[in-house]
Amino acid sequence: MNKESAVKRGDEMRKEYDLSKLAGGVRGKYCRRVAAGTNLVLIEPDLVNMFPDSEAVNRALRVLADTAQTANASKRRRSR
Repeated sequence: MNKESAVKRGDEMRKEYDLSKLAGGVRGKYCRRVAAGTNLVLIEPDLVNMFPDSEAVNRALRVLADTAQTANASKRRRSR
């Protein structure tokens, strides 16, 4: 790429940046590592008001999980 074509395209890269020193970069090098430590869940817009932050979501899920666990335990006791 020559300087004239960069100017024509409107590149705003500064002259002092030497792109030849950036050779050898690997795209997505740490992608798997980041994805392994992330559990991102998107909630519907209508629920955002009910669950404004992750603490509220976690509290609600714990209540739901405890309720489900209690219901399963009582089902098992009745079936015996």
